[in-house]
Amino acid sequence: MTNETLSGGVRTAILASRMEGIARKMQNTLFRTARSGVLNTAHDFSCVIVTADCQLLASAESLPIHTLVGPDLMCEAVRGYHPQMKAGDCYLHNSPYEGDSHPADHCLIVPVVDAGGTVRFFVLAKAHQADCGNSRPTTYMGHAADVYEEGALIFSAVKIQSDYQDNQDIIRMCKARIRVPEQWWGDYLATLGAVRIGERELVQLGEEVGWDVLDNYADAWFDYSEKKMEDAIRRLPSGMVTVHSAHDPFPGVPDGIPVNIHVAIDAAAGRISVDLTDNIDCQPCGLNLSEGCARTAAMVGIYNGILDHTVPANAGSFRRIDVKLRENCVVGIPRHPHSCSVATTNLADRVSNPVQRAIAEIAPGFGMAETGPIMPPAMGVISGRDPRNEGAPFVNQIFLGTTGGAGTAVTDGYLSIIHVGNAGLCRQDSIEVDELQYPLFVKERRLVADTEGAGRYRGAPSAYAEFGPVEGCKLEVLYTADGTINPAAGARGGLPGATSKAQKRLLDGSVVDLPACYGVALEPGEFVISRSAGGGGYGDPRTRAPDMVLNDIREGWISEARAQSVYGVALRQDGKSLEIDVESTAALRTKA
Repeated sequence: MTNETLSGGVRTAILASRMEGIARKMQNTLFRTARSGVLNTAHDFSCVIVTADCQLLASAESLPIHTLVGPDLMCEAVRGYHPQMKAGDCYLHNSPYEGDSHPADHCLIVPVVDAGGTVRFFVLAKAHQADCGNSRPTTYMGHAADVYEEGALIFSAVKIQSDYQDNQDIIRMCKARIRVPEQWWGDYLATLGAVRIGERELVQLGEEVGWDVLDNYADAWFDYSEKKMEDAIRRLPSGMVTVHSAHDPFPGVPDGIPVNIHVAIDAAAGRISVDLTDNIDCQPCGLNLSEGCARTAAMVGIYNGILDHTVPANAGSFRRIDVKLRENCVVGIPRHPHSCSVATTNLADRVSNPVQRAIAEIAPGFGMAETGPIMPPAMGVISGRDPRNEGAPFVNQIFLGTTGGAGTAVTDGYLSIIHVGNAGLCRQDSIEVDELQYPLFVKERRLVADTEGAGRYRGAPSAYAEFGPVEGCKLEVLYTADGTINPAAGARGGLPGATSKAQKRLLDGSVVDLPACYGVALEPGEFVISRSAGGGGYGDPRTRAPDMVLNDIREGWISEARAQSVYGVALRQDGKSLEIDVESTAALRTKA
């Protein structure tokens, strides 16, 4: 069937699927060839297609905090610095001051050029690095007073390939500065393979159907996506609300960081706006948001809150969203040399979560409670020297136990979401794989009862993980935990989730508390203990279906005492089976 015989809608649907397929091929390439565990185990990377005029077109299963806003700004930076581009060019970009999320996310950007030399698209692959040259062996320098103390190598649209050949000067620079140079080199090649696969596939598609057809498709796809978002917003009531959140006290910010967010829904116009300007200036720590993360974090909350996953996340649906920022704001547009080392997670979550909670307050039946804050030690960066490999250095971020899913208007919290910004697309590590790759022993990993944010739909419970070095190895764990003081809030009468906690088990077996942002050194026989934050609940817990409460008890997620005191559900033993006491439950809930 030729292009001429296809209707406009059918052609658009087919080409949308083809574009998503190309982005997925890019992702599969990176996932299957990367060397770092943060990439080939945890899946902390994203691959996208951007139009020639720098609009996000396709992203397959990429992390929202990586992709909603940022690829457009980065491609604009590349075009600004390199107005003349040709086939075979590739650019390395990780500047948080020009669109990237944070310096640990190395992005390779390739222009897709037709036979006549015209740039038709960009392909971009963003990969979180095991090490990015920071002054400490971690990619999250929460305690860094500025970018100089942070220490990351920052590349601003640097041409790393011409005519498909590497710039060896840049390669040598990275290998000399990064603690695991051969690991970085393998990840670079994997990321490069991803963008070159995308380039190849797009050139073939353009030659197959015609570049003008692809241009028309992009316009039609954006229009369709905008209409889907408009329709989704029109299903909500209009309203305005101001919500507040706060990041815990941290190095450089001893009183924490308060966050004020103004959300307005105009259902008649089919628009949602988020105003982040009423917040403090950039702070002397690594928590400041890059512009890409600030805009994206607000949009993550909106896409979560509308509860319509048929709305494509691209530049078309973005047209219905207004995010207002200001320069030199901790959740706005940073100025150099403020550090944005932790921009993708901690403070970004303190924007996304209140936005989805605000939608719940404006629109009953929509929105979400708050997802649990991160990053506890079980999401820390481990480093040391591996006695099993002749003392070779190792650095990697682990994902050994983080839950945090928020209750919504229709579902319980997603158990393994990890955090609101990655939408569950990052993966929990396999204990066996981590222990094979690194000199690490995981003593225990489990869920913790009675830590969920109670609600009609409850949040996810906390995860407990305890791990340390193997014999003959010293291990350092650097982490930047939020939520030790300020938990994930509930929505519409739902309760907050449990706070996170970091501890150290000493050689004598005793346990001491650790601060929220810390680098803990472990000797053989010592362990770090991590408890992640629970997710907030949605709705009054005493309206939760009793059979759902009973199922949570049977799963070991809540106790019988909590079922009665918090959910108002009485139980009785019926032979060997625990059953709901219907009359006593009704009395408890009436009394409440």
